[in-house]
Amino acid sequence: MRDHVRTGDGRLLRVEVSGDPRGRPVFLLHGMPGSRVGPRPRSMFLYQRGTRLISYDRPGYGGSDRMPGRRVVDVVQDVAVVADALGIERFAVAGRSGGAPHALACAALMPERVTRAAALVGLAPRNAEGLDWFAGMAPSNVNEFRTAFTDPERFVARLIPRSAAIRRDPVRLLEELRHELTDDDRQIVSDNTIRSMLLRNYREALRTSPYGWVDDALALTGGWGFEPAEIQVPVLLWHGVKDVFSPASHSSWLAARIPRATAVLEPTAAHFAALRALPKVLTWLLADPTTESLAPAAPTRPVRTWGLRPQTPA
Repeated sequence: MRDHVRTGDGRLLRVEVSGDPRGRPVFLLHGMPGSRVGPRPRSMFLYQRGTRLISYDRPGYGGSDRMPGRRVVDVVQDVAVVADALGIERFAVAGRSGGAPHALACAALMPERVTRAAALVGLAPRNAEGLDWFAGMAPSNVNEFRTAFTDPERFVARLIPRSAAIRRDPVRLLEELRHELTDDDRQIVSDNTIRSMLLRNYREALRTSPYGWVDDALALTGGWGFEPAEIQVPVLLWHGVKDVFSPASHSSWLAARIPRATAVLEPTAAHFAALRALPKVLTWLLADPTTESLAPAAPTRPVRTWGLRPQTPA
């Protein structure tokens, strides 16, 4: 099993594969800050469902070399390189939070390889026409994203010492967020299993440098390099209506523009509830695409709820 892959421009990407080695492949693109060891279903769950889950550190995170000035669209070449190295031709892709736009980029630009894509608690492009991008967003995120967009040098200068402090004590990040969490999110991140996964994830994300986080924020607030309307593969947009870190209006905006999108909006859920939703999302991603019509979806997108129950990831 390969744990490092070299890109065409000489960078190393750190890769982790879990679940059934012969299972159907799904790329799981982590959040911000995040890493290949971020929260995911247990290996036994993946084995039982014949799933091969592939994660890797985006450039600058964990064990992956930095790619200065990267855009969201640059994820496509990295995912393709990892898939080629693992001998995978066709695959599904999911992204959570900061990874969600990256999953959409793969769907837009690799329709011949991506079977289905899921974007959980993601963001819309910063220049999304008709969307009040900051509406409903927590003050901390408004401040960080606005600074990244208007004064990137100041943003970097602030994030470097913050990143160093979180690397020394990852609990610090959860404590910073605590006063903005909903009761449901607070309960989720207090679960010992999830909390352990999150802390390990943050520590690994920032282990070598702050620049994965820096470059993610700059990429998300800059031009993505593709248009969501270009996406032709089936897309699932999952969002908690009470999310204040990436408001659900972003998924609604995307659902209105992606031709074959289905929006799942959970009325009582918020940001971290996406961890609970992931097992069901994987089931959807691996459904037989031949059972679904290839015709574009109607202008009015289906909106569903899944009635998530409090539980740790399967």
